[in-house]
Amino acid sequence: MGAAPQRRSMPTDTEDGIERRIGDRLRERDETVAVAESLTGGLVGSLLTDVPGSSDYFDRSIVTYSNDAKLDALRVSRESLDDHGAVSAPVAREMARGVRDDAETTWGVATTGIAGPSGGTEEKPVGLVFVGVAYAAPWGSGNSFARAERRVFDGDRSTVKSESARWALRTLDDVMD
Repeated sequence: MGAAPQRRSMPTDTEDGIERRIGDRLRERDETVAVAESLTGGLVGSLLTDVPGSSDYFDRSIVTYSNDAKLDALRVSRESLDDHGAVSAPVAREMARGVRDDAETTWGVATTGIAGPSGGTEEKPVGLVFVGVAYAAPWGSGNSFARAERRVFDGDRSTVKSESARWALRTLDDVMD
């Protein structure tokens, strides 16, 4: 058995306006973003579109809750789903790449996890979340990437979902630096 997963509760961003900051940065850089959501069920897209004028940079949010939806809408590989499960770093990366490439945006963001109250295991506990971020650099630059980060959140289903959506925005904000 590996080490116990780190559990963390995240503060809210209502005072710091992360949605507005991300929007301003995307607009200034003439970049766009699309989101693929599983456990957050559209919350990330909702947060991004709370900002007036978000249509300048926000393309879409696709909720792909089932494995079939991930295969069909995002081209997540069956092998990744079989080998690692839907709640995994490889699937989060593929989801982010899939939505980025399908929407032809600069950035793709993805969320996948176990919101609870059931469905967790010792290896993958309730509250486990992966956020994927994919960047499409200019052709030929070799700077495109996709990465995923892992966290475990405490709380009820609603708390895990809302903290995961906020964390997805923080992750995008950090990677954009």
